[in-house]
Amino acid sequence: MSFFIQNANAVINDSSEGNSYSLIFMLIIFLLIFYFMLFRPQQKKDKEHKNIINSLVQGDEVITTSGLLGKISKITSNGYVLLKLNETTEVFIKRDFIASSLPKGTLKSL
Repeated sequence: MSFFIQNANAVINDSSEGNSYSLIFMLIIFLLIFYFMLFRPQQKKDKEHKNIINSLVQGDEVITTSGLLGKISKITSNGYVLLKLNETTEVFIKRDFIASSLPKGTLKSL
């Protein structure tokens, strides 16, 4: 009976070394998949949004993250934009809240 117990202990001790390497390998693979599935696409999206924000000029038609459509009247040096919504309404918004730039003439076609 003790012979079987010794064999069982030997198997447990031998397999623990192999399992630790495979566990580390699986953890590394999981982290790589996590990086390429979540972090990398978000970094690309942030970089693209930053390029859009930096390329804005006066007169561009934009849409904000809250859904406002307007034309840029003025760009301030402290990160704000004066957005003209219609003939009488202008609002200051943070430059970061601009979702995307619209093609010229979009506001006139609405």
